[in-house]
Amino acid sequence: MTTLHLSFYSTFILSSLGLAFHRTHLISAPLCLESMMLSMYVALAMWPVQVQAPSSTLLPMLMLTFAACEAGTGLALLVASTRTHGSDHLHNFNLLQC
Repeated sequence: MTTLHLSFYSTFILSSLGLAFHRTHLISAPLCLESMMLSMYVALAMWPVQVQAPSSTLLPMLMLTFAACEAGTGLALLVASTRTHGSDHLHNFNLLQC
């Protein structure tokens, strides 16, 4: 395993662990998801270089577009929940109330 692969895998695993264990603020979930998407983007962008393909693929740009849409939706939900509940602490949210 090269150091490039090790860095991609470790970035993705650390982002997944951050998503699983840091549950205090609502902003930590979109940040971890964005870092996961960024590590996948870099891995997909470097894949044609690793396999010595003559042309690059369109898949990294498509994934980057979806990541931008996901970030916009996550920020909109964060702003809406902060306006209604007063903060982004997860202990303030009660899913049983409307």
